[in-house]
Amino acid sequence: MDFKDVMTARRAVNFFDPERDVPQADLDAMLDTAVRAPSGFNLQPWKVAVLRDPVRKAKLRALAWDQPKVTEAPVVLMFLADTQAWKMYEPSFERQFSFLMQSGRYKPEQRDAFAASVHSLYGETPEKSLAFGVKNTAFLAMTFMYVAADAGYVTHPMDGFDHDGVRAAFGIPDRFWIPLLMAVGHLKPGVAIAPPKWRFSPDDILYTLPE
Repeated sequence: MDFKDVMTARRAVNFFDPERDVPQADLDAMLDTAVRAPSGFNLQPWKVAVLRDPVRKAKLRALAWDQPKVTEAPVVLMFLADTQAWKMYEPSFERQFSFLMQSGRYKPEQRDAFAASVHSLYGETPEKSLAFGVKNTAFLAMTFMYVAADAGYVTHPMDGFDHDGVRAAFGIPDRFWIPLLMAVGHLKPGVAIAPPKWRFSPDDILYTLPE
């Protein structure tokens, strides 16, 4: 589809067809495209847990306001924001600095300078580290929704869940915040897509800074 068509056609769908799967090959292809989303210093501080097993989805549903789509959708994605990916020796840091050296932008002796830069932006406070992980993972999640829409799938992002309960039930390490869950699949037969909701106009969202 034309990108504007993807933007206008995408909906947060509540009713999924439990009989139609999302083949792993399709999911892999969508994720491979979605990871082109931007991230600060290209550190890509995200992980995605994939839930397909009915028992595990039922456990998640109990922690997600009992939303039926959690068990009806063939796939539920758990987006995990890595609040520690900016740190030296972490895989994201090491891979990015290696890339920067290979591309000629940095020299080995500039490693500490690079570490200082990312620390000043993302590591000075717990709040900065949390914001770093969450905002970049949100880029990935939104990009995935558009990629899925273009591929003919429907999605629904969810923030209605017990964050601490999900963390404990699924053994999510403390370094990860869970910004959202996402149901992925096909629209349930007989259910009509809702019309577009209202949006602020450009004039509404433009903000004039004080002199």
